[in-house]
Amino acid sequence: MVDDATRDAVPGSGDAFGELVDVVARLRRPGGCPWDAEQTHESLVTYLVEEAYELVDAIETGDVAGIREELGDVLYQVLFHADIAAVEEGFDVADVARDTAEKMRSRHPHVFGDAQVSGVDDVVASWDALKRVEKSQRESALDGIPPGLPALALAQKTLQRARKGGLVTPPEPDASAPATEAELGAALLALVEQAGAHGLDAERALRLAVRERDTALRAQERDAALRAQGRHASGAAGA
Repeated sequence: MVDDATRDAVPGSGDAFGELVDVVARLRRPGGCPWDAEQTHESLVTYLVEEAYELVDAIETGDVAGIREELGDVLYQVLFHADIAAVEEGFDVADVARDTAEKMRSRHPHVFGDAQVSGVDDVVASWDALKRVEKSQRESALDGIPPGLPALALAQKTLQRARKGGLVTPPEPDASAPATEAELGAALLALVEQAGAHGLDAERALRLAVRERDTALRAQERDAALRAQGRHASGAAGA
C-alpha cells in the first residue's frame, strides 16, 4: 500500500506515464509506425544498451537537461519492451510495475514492515539475506551475474560477489596501488594503451581472465561444500 504522504510525491506523474504508454501502443498497433510494429525484444537490445550508456554519460558529465532526456529514452525502451510482452507474452507494464513495487516492499521491511535497522550496513545485510531467500535456487554466490556485462564491470561484480560469499578476502594494502579514481583511471588507460601497442584486445583479455577466475571460484565453492558434507557425515556417524 502507498500511504497518503507518498501517493502524490510527483503530481501528475500517473497521467504523464499513461500518456507515454498510450503513445507506445499507438505506434505499434495497426495504422501506427511499421518500424515500431516489427521490433522484437532481441532487435531492441542494442538501443536499450545505447540509451543506458547515454544516460550514464549525462549523469557523469552533470548534464541536467541530458539526464532528463536520457531518462525518458530509457523509460521509453522499458515501455517498448513491455508493450511487446503485452501482445506476445501475456504480461504488461502494469504487471511489471506491480511486481517491482512488491519486490521493493519486501526488500525494505524496515520501511514497509516492523524490521529494525541501525544504519546502511544493516540495510545492505538485510537486502542480501532477503535476496538469498528469493533466489534460493541459485547454487553459487556467482549465479545471476549477467555474462554480457562489459569486462571491467563483470570483473568488479564477480569479485564483489566472491567477497560477500567468503570466497576471497580483500587484498593487503599496496602503497604502489592507485589511491584515487583519477589515478586508477590513468593506470587502466595506460594498460589499455600498452595492450593496443602489442596487438592485444584488453576487453577480451579481461573477460577471459574473469571467466577463468569464475571457474576457479566455483570449484572452490564445490570443494568447500564437499568438505562440509564430509564433516557433517562424520559428526552424524559419531553421534
